[in-house]
Amino acid sequence: MVKMYYDSDCNLSILEGKTVAVLGYGSQGHAHSQNLKDSGVRTIIGLRKSSQSWAKAEEAGFEVYETAEAAKKADLIMILVPDELQPGIYEADVKPNLEEGNVLMFAHGFSVHFKQIDPPEGVDVIMVAPKGPGHVVRTAYAEGQGVPSLIAIERDFSGRAEQYALAYAAGIGAGRAGIIKTTFKEETETDLFGEQAVLCGGVTALMRAGFDTLVEAGYAPEMAYFECIHEMKLIVDLINTKGFAFMRYSISNTAEYGDYRTGKRIITDETRREMKKVLGEIQDGTFASEWISENKSGGRAKFLAQRRIQSEHLSESVGAELRKMMSWLKK
Repeated sequence: MVKMYYDSDCNLSILEGKTVAVLGYGSQGHAHSQNLKDSGVRTIIGLRKSSQSWAKAEEAGFEVYETAEAAKKADLIMILVPDELQPGIYEADVKPNLEEGNVLMFAHGFSVHFKQIDPPEGVDVIMVAPKGPGHVVRTAYAEGQGVPSLIAIERDFSGRAEQYALAYAAGIGAGRAGIIKTTFKEETETDLFGEQAVLCGGVTALMRAGFDTLVEAGYAPEMAYFECIHEMKLIVDLINTKGFAFMRYSISNTAEYGDYRTGKRIITDETRREMKKVLGEIQDGTFASEWISENKSGGRAKFLAQRRIQSEHLSESVGAELRKMMSWLKK
């Protein structure tokens, strides 16, 4: 069992007199920075001058600087921009302004684990990764709660890297829920596998396959959308609340029997072998190399072509019409 840390294990005072620069003010950036500020941590924002988020950050009461200047002013630098942008921003704006004793921070291990960023000696390199989207991180904190978080230490130059990670995690509210220590390697590889094989790649492919099967058999696309796509959230919410057993308790006996009878026919030995192959491609760097090359190619042609193709699937247009009926989704 992993050890769980809570607020009582975290010394937020280690951040007193220090400045945290949050680079990026998107989903995670706005949540981290606002939570830190409300926890009494001096927090500044680093953005491109042309960023549309500049005004939003100023309206929220932050001092906002161009990325390089924010990095220069900070003791702790949290990089919260997309993975594919991190190496360029690091080389141009962060690396030239790092000083011995600084703490370089990430919320995902991709860039460090796959050597896209190679921090110099003399700085701590840590990760604090909330296990929830930014708006939930912010809302939970504002309600006096928190979102669980991972921490990891890649380099402990100061001898206090874990203390900094725990303090930062507590500052964004994670100590209220629980903090788990992992490694950059474990977080990166499990995160990529979960996204590809289950949460994004696996689930969307399964829903689309179910939709296509019903439509090809002559059923109305609207019925296929409701049964194979729309209701997925209802099931996942039950699982998210209390696990698989609660979901099965909450559905009909007919549905539960169908679950036991059919699930193993969909996830076959062949599927499991392919999952292991996907994991292997993550572990050996095949996926990372492919994604890095795609971003270096300039136009990201393959990626954007897939985005266009997927957006044109019948389920998208049918779903758009059906969602107009669902007033609660407009909140």
